[in-house]
Amino acid sequence: MGEVVNLRLARKRKARVDREQVAERNRAVHGRTKAERERDAAEASRTVRFLDGHRRGGRDDGTPE
Repeated sequence: MGEVVNLRLARKRKARVDREQVAERNRAVHGRTKAERERDAAEASRTVRFLDGHRRGGRDDGTPE
């Protein structure tokens, strides 16, 4: 026969695991130093400038001049 499971405790255990997973994701996103955030922002702006500098002629809406 199968094991008897207390559903209330099972739900609490699952909720605890889910909260821990969310916390881990939040730590990865928000748990960075100011220098790391500034470095990522600088890299993103550098990438945008690089791509804009290598665009072919034309207007921003995609139509040729």
